[in-house]
Formats: sequence, C-alpha cells, structure tokens
Amino acid sequence: QVQLVESGGGLVQAGGSLRLSCAASGRTFSSRAMGWFRQAPGKEREFVAAIRWSDGSTFYADSVKGRFTIARNNARNTVYLQMNTLKPEDTAVYYCAVSSIGGSYYATDAYDYWGQGTQVTVSS
Repeated sequence: QVQLVESGGGLVQAGGSLRLSCAASGRTFSSRAMGWFRQAPGKEREFVAAIRWSDGSTFYADSVKGRFTIARNNARNTVYLQMNTLKPEDTAVYYCAVSSIGGSYYATDAYDYWGQGTQVTVSS
C-alpha cells in the first residue's frame, strides 16, 4: 500500500502562483511514476503532469505546459507541482497519484493509489 498526502492548495488571484506538495509513504519502491490530476465541478478528472521515477522525465497536459512544473525530491518521497500564471480555468480539486502498474502516464487507469485531493481556486 502507498499513502499520499497533498498540501498547498488555496485561493489565489489570476496570474498568481501556488505550489502543491504530495508526500508518499509505504511501498513507494514499487512505483514507476507520480502524477497530478485535477477535477473541476461537473467535469471528468483530467491529467495535469507526471514524473517518472527512473529518470525524472516529465509529462504535461497541453493546457498547463509552460506554466506548471512538476519536480521530485527522492530522499523525501515527495513530488511538487509549481503552478504559475494561474487562470480561473485552473480551478479544481488537485489529486496526486502513484502509478505502479502499466499504462499511459496520461490516463487515470494507470494510477493505482490516490491522495485525498486539495482545492485550488483561482479568482478572476
């Protein structure tokens, strides 16, 4: 089992920044990647970013490329999502997730452990 705890969400004005953190514990050695997803009211959960543990390769949704950065701290089993130039359409609950199974890093079904989510609200 893997436990995930997210933090760092909040309310910010458009154009502002936030940094989300996700601390993993438990059987983290079996994971191949960690990712961030988000879900806005009435919408499906969507991919935001992912980072592969083996080599640090990163993957981003087109909607956040150039504004968001995913990074890791291996020693602390923590992944960060730096979000800059935030827009009202970035408002959502953000979830971190661990993938220890196969599949595309962009797909929710490639992730088998999920955090509880943290709310990000961007005001216009």
